Amino acid sequence: MRVAVVILNWNGKKFLEKFLPAVIKNSKDIAEVIVADNDSKDDSVEFLKKKFPEVRIIINKTNGGFSKGYNDALKQVDADIYILLNSDIEVTENWIRPIINLMQSDESIAACQPKIKSFYSKNEFEYAGAAGGFIDTLGYPFCRGRLFQSIEIDNGQYNDTCEIFWATGACMFVRAEVYHKFGGLDEDFFAHMEEIDFCWRVKNAGYKIMYCADSVIYHVGGGTLPKSSSRKTYLNFRNNLSLLFKNLPANKLHCVMLLRLILDFIAALKFLLNGDFKDAIAVTKAYIHFYFILPTNYKKRHTNKHIFVTKIYKG
Repeated sequence: MRVAVVILNWNGKKFLEKFLPAVIKNSKDIAEVIVADNDSKDDSVEFLKKKFPEVRIIINKTNGGFSKGYNDALKQVDADIYILLNSDIEVTENWIRPIINLMQSDESIAACQPKIKSFYSKNEFEYAGAAGGFIDTLGYPFCRGRLFQSIEIDNGQYNDTCEIFWATGACMFVRAEVYHKFGGLDEDFFAHMEEIDFCWRVKNAGYKIMYCADSVIYHVGGGTLPKSSSRKTYLNFRNNLSLLFKNLPANKLHCVMLLRLILDFIAALKFLLNGDFKDAIAVTKAYIHFYFILPTNYKKRHTNKHIFVTKIYKG
């Protein structure tokens, strides 16, 4: 089985310098290591050519975001399994083999993620992915090991292998055939929640998304956009709306979208009362843009099967 680790880089020289050596070392004889550069303005590419000549570099002509960056790059990668890996991740010695073995054991597994812990607090889970992603009936994503801003300490409570709703894009193993069959990541998302949308579409078609605790990595997080970024607020609110509109079944769509309108209005009001004016504006912009792209999302909706989340996984 051909495996390729593909790191999408955008102005991330400092992360490549720190974390790429371990990726190369711990992927030897198992996977090809590739860096896809998203039109970086630092000297990432020159640094890679000089320090890591063994690493293949794919140059994307523009920064089209996480989704387009990976879609463009993966068209040029010949492998059976892609490992989408953030540049700000420290991998461990045996991080690849357990997941590859799991995916080889069951062809219905489309994607899988490892246990993701914090690089700075290594006894804690990390915000992006933790011990596997899920989604509640109102469409709010959450993870085992992390609920909103509350992060759990890893005491072995999630040392299992189980089916999940979505695998994080910070480190997602995915079958190449499935990735391309479903059109890859939705480029209209740009970044944030694109992996949830992808996993939802894949699960609707009957595939499994898995979590494997036998593989462990450590994630810095916030490498491209800080957690307090109003841009991140905008993308999260807008993309969450698109995620629901594209994937919810008709008998649940209107009710859930109405409830989310009310809850998101409350969230915007809370931002406003707390003096977070940029975030309040970001929520408003998210709704304006969401309604602007409704015709596009409507077309995408009609290409999907629609299964309500609780019928996919009750967690």
